[in-house]
Amino acid sequence: MLRLRVATAVVLALAFLPALFLLPPVGFAALMALVVAYGGWEWGALAGLRGAAARGAYALALLALLVWLFSGWQLPASGLRKEVALPLLLIAGAWWAVALLWVQGYPSSAVLWGNVVVCLGIGVLVLAPLWLAMSVLVGEPRGPWLVLTVVLIVALADIGAYFTGRALGRHKLAPAVSPGKTWEGVLGGLASVAVFIFALGAWCELQWRAWLPWAGVALVTALASVLGDLLESMLKRHRGVKDSGTILPGHGGLLDRVDSLTAALPVFTLFYLMLDHRL
Repeated sequence: MLRLRVATAVVLALAFLPALFLLPPVGFAALMALVVAYGGWEWGALAGLRGAAARGAYALALLALLVWLFSGWQLPASGLRKEVALPLLLIAGAWWAVALLWVQGYPSSAVLWGNVVVCLGIGVLVLAPLWLAMSVLVGEPRGPWLVLTVVLIVALADIGAYFTGRALGRHKLAPAVSPGKTWEGVLGGLASVAVFIFALGAWCELQWRAWLPWAGVALVTALASVLGDLLESMLKRHRGVKDSGTILPGHGGLLDRVDSLTAALPVFTLFYLMLDHRL
């Protein structure tokens, strides 16, 4: 199983990195719209939709929303439009604050979000900002490197949490949602991210005043990634399924691989726009 997981991860990296660095921003945004729409297909099942037709309709509706954003505001093509992207990402940030309360309150909170219609709405609030954040970042100066930095932050937070949690984990983070996660694991993940950001700042020869705000953003992004993971775990537990799908051998579904990014990328992009800084 481990070899299969590693092989799948390598294939994903070999597909994602050329698309990120070689495609123009418009092309990358269009490709990611298709990927996110497939995420909508999986989300439909988690929400409780029965049948391929209903799930397909939901995925197509999500894709239509992304196309409207793409064609109406041309975010990746015309460069960053702060006055458009910032309010949308603020809404996404407010949504994740609500999601935190629901995760903390599970299973009692399922009374508020457990029906199909609300879960479908949650899917839009999770997946559309993910696409928006990627599209905004990739159109920035050094945009592909910004996207890759977020991916690395999430990966390091996950790896650090896994090993620290296995070695030292004692206090459960959210036992009703994901019994394997611990507070010690979260701290280990944050420590891994802090080391990475410190090394990155040294390599880029950033001054402390320039480095410290981004260190804080990186740590908040890592914390957001935990919330993204927990939210999907909550939905899977509510529906009684282990994975969101089977498209990725050894990993499960697409959402099982990008759940952390659904919160991390919008949060990072929101702070990026608010700080109005260019790396």
